[in-house]
Amino acid sequence: MEKKKGIKNILWGVLSQVLTIGVGLIIPRLVLTNLGSEANGLLSSIGNILTYMSLLEAGVGVASVQALYKPIAEKNSEKINQIISATNYYYRKTGRIYLLFILLLSAGYTLLVKTEIPKLYVLLIILMSGVSGVLNYYFQGKYKVILSAEGKNYVTTNITTILGITTSLVKAAVLIAGGNVVAVQSIYFVVNLIQMLVFVLYMKKHYAWINYHDTPDLDAISQKNAVLVHQISGIVFTNTDVLVLTVLTTLKQVSVYSMYAMIFGMVKAIVTVFTESFVYALGQSFHNKPRFFRIFDAYETYCLAISGALFCLLNVLILPFLRLYTAGVTDANYLDPYLPWLFTTFYLMHHGRAPSAHVINIAQKFEATKWRSILESVINVTSSVILTYFFGIYGVLFGTIIALLYRTNDIIIYSSKIMQRSPLITYRRWLTNVVLLFAISIICSKLPIHADTYPKLILYGVMLCVTVIPAFFAVNSIFEPKVAKYVFGVVKRMVSEKLKRREKT
Repeated sequence: MEKKKGIKNILWGVLSQVLTIGVGLIIPRLVLTNLGSEANGLLSSIGNILTYMSLLEAGVGVASVQALYKPIAEKNSEKINQIISATNYYYRKTGRIYLLFILLLSAGYTLLVKTEIPKLYVLLIILMSGVSGVLNYYFQGKYKVILSAEGKNYVTTNITTILGITTSLVKAAVLIAGGNVVAVQSIYFVVNLIQMLVFVLYMKKHYAWINYHDTPDLDAISQKNAVLVHQISGIVFTNTDVLVLTVLTTLKQVSVYSMYAMIFGMVKAIVTVFTESFVYALGQSFHNKPRFFRIFDAYETYCLAISGALFCLLNVLILPFLRLYTAGVTDANYLDPYLPWLFTTFYLMHHGRAPSAHVINIAQKFEATKWRSILESVINVTSSVILTYFFGIYGVLFGTIIALLYRTNDIIIYSSKIMQRSPLITYRRWLTNVVLLFAISIICSKLPIHADTYPKLILYGVMLCVTVIPAFFAVNSIFEPKVAKYVFGVVKRMVSEKLKRREKT
């Protein structure tokens, strides 16, 4: 059953991201061509700032998921109800604070940002985006916690995908019809209300046994504040750059950065599907060490392989894609030969450390490691501000990479101590994928790419996918024969069991 959940998470997750990427690419292009780079930069800036508001949820959500793994594995419904009740209590308690922050942000940002877009538009965009987040936080946060701990990420994925695609299609229609930036953002607000209703109906049907008002076990998520510190570090990595660029440069520079971040973010979402799909299995097996190590070694090996393969492909394809995607946009330069390498380094380091970071989370070492996250954030913000002053858009990426060099190594070493084994095992896997990524990227850079139309670019991308992805998996399997034998054995058993069931029917 565990393997089936993980496979469902991957299959539905990848399908979701493919559909979301296909539809999602429409909106930024329409915004650029219909409203300009300044409007695109404004939407990106507000979106990233609002992400900081979600930090109120971060500590409670992650701590609750980790606390639920054991009672779910033991099928202890009483304990599950107590933890979910505690989660619900904290969500409601902080929901009012979340709303206050949104109101203050809407006033402050509107007054401070330098833009030719009317102030009233800016105010309305923040309010619609922010209030949507507050409502989702207040009502559906607890639902996502239980679904994640049970390994049913695919449920959340399917709901958000269907409504997300609907949002993008309606936004596209509004932009083509000549709608302004406020009209575009109002679609997001309406669809978020519908999403909230869908989650409520699903949980009432499938989880009617959960009592959200049971005696709350507050001790079970007592490390929520320490978890929050770790989550802040993650938010800093992905959002500080836009904030620094907004303050120290122009919205057009923000638009350039956001374009790269959007595309890398789409690939990141696919990588996340793989890195998150089996985390519940790690959590539920943590107290069975032999089984845990078998799962973890397979998980780490092939997560690094898929991360390396996909970011390698993007490093090669992003400039040919942007050349087509931004054709006709002349108010900012989106074609930069150095940005792909900087973004690839950033995202590879950030996502490559995910397996080791999950070990720390599952072991609930939040309090013991929170000062490390604080140091990471300080390094990132300080170095980004200083380097942006001298190097502009490159500076924020330099600053983030410097912080990653510290924290990624720290996470690998600390998680190895928890598992009581050498960190060289993980470093060896890292070295394999980094060398392969650079080798393939350099080889591809020497090849003549005549992708002057989307069909040609898609054909070239497909050719790369069917060679690069298998190459990463093959090389990792060769260097990790025991892991490969275990994974192939699991796959073989699953196929055999499926064939036997078909024969019986």
